[in-house]
Amino acid sequence: MPGRACAQAAAVAAPVTTAVEVTSRPLEAFDLRDRTRRRFGDLVFRSGLVLTSSFKEFGGLSAFRIEPNGKSFVAMNDKGDWFTGSLVYQGKALAGLTDVRSAPMLGADGRPITLRKLYDSESLAVDGTTLYVGIERVNRILKFDFRRGGVASRGEEIPMPAAFRRLPYNKGPEGLVFVPKGLPLEGTLIVVSERGLNASGNLVGFLVGGPRPGQFSIRRSRDFDISDAALLPSGDLLILERKFSMLAGVGIRIRRIPLRVIAPGAIVDGPSIFEADLGHEIDNMEGLDVHRTADGDTVLTMVSDDNFSMLQRTLLLQFTLVDD
Repeated sequence: MPGRACAQAAAVAAPVTTAVEVTSRPLEAFDLRDRTRRRFGDLVFRSGLVLTSSFKEFGGLSAFRIEPNGKSFVAMNDKGDWFTGSLVYQGKALAGLTDVRSAPMLGADGRPITLRKLYDSESLAVDGTTLYVGIERVNRILKFDFRRGGVASRGEEIPMPAAFRRLPYNKGPEGLVFVPKGLPLEGTLIVVSERGLNASGNLVGFLVGGPRPGQFSIRRSRDFDISDAALLPSGDLLILERKFSMLAGVGIRIRRIPLRVIAPGAIVDGPSIFEADLGHEIDNMEGLDVHRTADGDTVLTMVSDDNFSMLQRTLLLQFTLVDD
């Protein structure tokens, strides 16, 4: 669980981390055109924050994984930096981040991965105290054992199929999900590409380890690319997608795909359960995670990558899934 990983990071790796002060501003509504609206597809808006920090490495957030209690988190940006900390709530609404610390992601040699030209850390999966990180521009996946140093642990590259290494430059492993025990494909690392397309124009994915390793594809539609993935407690895979055009601007959606239909050689698809555009409080939404609250709510958390640009924002949004 991310919580155990965060605890290891705080206890073992404190000397190599930097304290980060993060300022938050609440979002009172999600729909800019109708500020009273709360429901969007199968999701109900709970709360949101605009996050800022004077720490120059804060930003570019590409993945955000939350402990089942909805508080402790481990996140990373696309420049190879870890962030750990806790979410603060007022009732059910997000109120801020606390105890945030940052450290560079280390490779097998103990040096920051960027010194080894491992650029663009884009995706993150958690299996207990084992974390997997997808490096997009070079199409690699690193495995970190947080029991051996928390954020100071060293990433070891895991073997991947040759087809994975051939994914397009900067369109590689954008989403990682580890399937826990008790669900179809348990023990499998699911890897989905941002825009690695097969001969049929569908998005390429990989099943690594587990009972049925192999390659599958996700049907592509309406020019959406994948930006992250997460797993529902019920055993469905959620795919966060985005698109951009000069005419239509930015759009995002979430599709829901049953794990049971994913298999080597399969072409999978699922309904859209959520869509938003620039009429809503969105930015370059890159991260998605799921947790269940003590009172039974299934909560989706999304985070945006501001590309370290003054023209973009780091947003943290939470929604309740109404039919899970």
